[in-house]
Amino acid sequence: MNDRIRVLLVDDHTLFRSGVRSLLQRNEDFEVVGEAGDGLEGIKRTRSLRPDVVLLDLHMPGISGLEAVKVIAEEMPEVHVLMLTVSEDAQDLMEALRAGASGYLLKNIETDMLVDALRKAAQGESVVSQQMTAKLIQGVRNPPKADPLAERERFSPRERDILGCLAQGSSNKEIARRLDLAESTVKIHVQNIFKKLNMTSRVQVALYAVEHGFG
Repeated sequence: MNDRIRVLLVDDHTLFRSGVRSLLQRNEDFEVVGEAGDGLEGIKRTRSLRPDVVLLDLHMPGISGLEAVKVIAEEMPEVHVLMLTVSEDAQDLMEALRAGASGYLLKNIETDMLVDALRKAAQGESVVSQQMTAKLIQGVRNPPKADPLAERERFSPRERDILGCLAQGSSNKEIARRLDLAESTVKIHVQNIFKKLNMTSRVQVALYAVEHGFG
């Protein structure tokens, strides 16, 4: 049985892809199942290979990484997408996370941190480069566009509790411990929240929760 994390690399720089492939191949936890040089090819290869994690550049010729992550998140929500980019622009960060990316990493990231981020993404956790965390916090401080009371009424009291935990980036196990619930019960509530919001990633839900005062 192959329990390694299957990774697809999507970046328009061949040399960069080669370097990341070499790095991951030295680690028994990972299997690089394929590469692509642009967003369209990345979508096609994701459809055919169904990797656990797509490591996706943001700015590429043709279909951008942002457009690609939207398609992947909508069609294949079980595939986790990590953006790996040189862009430190807060707007790029927010748009990528809202589109469904599981995380946002800068290309100057240390190799051990990249490996750790891939492991976390494969487990459904969210990861953002430390340099971008302050920009993420600033980005979600905009006033909610919808009526906050009406938004709260969409959820049961228990779902509101869980949204508060998701806003803090808590895992299902941490939420279960904090609310004294079975982890399987938390998972069901989280899935129900995803359905109500029509969202596919914990990052999207966490952003929503902060923006609408659940955090």
